[in-house]
Amino acid sequence: MLILALGANLGIAIAKFVAAGITGSSAMLTEGVHSLVDSSNQLLLMYGQKRAAKPADATHPGGYGRELYFWSFVVALLVFALGAGISVYEGIHHVLKPEPAVSPLIAYGVLGVAFVLEGGSTLAAFREFDRARGKKNWWHALVSTKDATTVIVLLENGAAMAGLLLAAAGLALSQVTGDARFDGMASIVIGLLLAAVAIFLAREAKGLLIGEAADPELEAGIRRVASREGVRGVGEIMTLHNAPEQIVAAVNVDFDNGLSAADVERIVDEIERALQSEFPAIYRIYVRPHEHAGSKFGTDRGLAP
Repeated sequence: MLILALGANLGIAIAKFVAAGITGSSAMLTEGVHSLVDSSNQLLLMYGQKRAAKPADATHPGGYGRELYFWSFVVALLVFALGAGISVYEGIHHVLKPEPAVSPLIAYGVLGVAFVLEGGSTLAAFREFDRARGKKNWWHALVSTKDATTVIVLLENGAAMAGLLLAAAGLALSQVTGDARFDGMASIVIGLLLAAVAIFLAREAKGLLIGEAADPELEAGIRRVASREGVRGVGEIMTLHNAPEQIVAAVNVDFDNGLSAADVERIVDEIERALQSEFPAIYRIYVRPHEHAGSKFGTDRGLAP
């Protein structure tokens, strides 16, 4: 998906810059910068995915999964600083010093081709996101997903398609009214749209960097699997995403006092194997024997070592 988006954005960026040079359109230049920023972002996300896949080592015993979230945060900053900042600056400059566009048909042609290419990349991200969201509504799935890469591609491409429509509208209004300032206004609106997307992405990436729990459905599944013969109660469950498919889980379990140490070890091993078989995303699971787990007292004592 990232390679498809990268190839499309590089081609679109070149076409937009050429069209901006010929027509003198501020909104077209803004769109060129937008596509160039998107291309850089996709390279960063690909690098983040590669780094996140590195196995745990002595320096990082929890693995490198959160590198993907770090680079997602960097992408959000770039969208805000470069995409939104340059768009608004260029728009204000063009409003203050308007210049009529030359050969607008070239601009319309580039915008049309770009819209088709962006649409293909957006559709691929949309389908992947739709498959992953399950029964959740769109907004809940968007704010709760741990797959930062898909969300970034989906929102960036969606904003790009909206930006293309805005650029075309600004150019058309400039032609119809004879007022070139509409082209600059379109650039400002595109910048504000990118700023809104960047703020949303930064907020989501920050939460993932700090550490977000897995979905409540997974916690319920852990409680179900851990509840078995020899277990009197299951207390507090803590889950943490290190990457979209890397979850660390810890659970307090109250074992029957009549069990031997060997029986407890066997049950712990059974629980760990069953959880990792049913939930492959759990790559670390810690089962902690805890008296009164499952009762209010046991739950309140938490998972502190």
